Amino acid sequence: MSGIKRDLGAMLTGMTPEPVPGVVHFCKLAYGDPRAGELAAAALCTFREREDLTLILPEAAAQEAGLAGDQPMAQITLGVYSSLEGVGLTAAVASALAEAGIACNMVAAHHHDHAFVPASRVDEAVALLQKLSNAAG
Repeated sequence: MSGIKRDLGAMLTGMTPEPVPGVVHFCKLAYGDPRAGELAAAALCTFREREDLTLILPEAAAQEAGLAGDQPMAQITLGVYSSLEGVGLTAAVASALAEAGIACNMVAAHHHDHAFVPASRVDEAVALLQKLSNAAG
């Protein structure tokens, strides 16, 4: 990794989108549910919303808990080490996917950004993001 990127062009050029094997589900769990600790430990990500706890769970954990919905998602990790203060990466990725009619839910973590797209369209999404990256370079 060659350091943190803040410039949009550098973030796009270096994003190297990589699909993560497997399927995940965005699940909700009521506050106070006794399974919360166990499921949070299995989750890729949790977020406390006003209404419920949102968990991004691997498919097996979501199914076992009876929480798997009808929207299986795939994760694409953007390999660039982008700054939390970098401007435009999320918008560029989401816009490129939206133009192709692909839903996209973005999660920014400390080292990388992650796009969650419908599992049935992950290969198409990766190809589009690679094209976006190549065009920026």
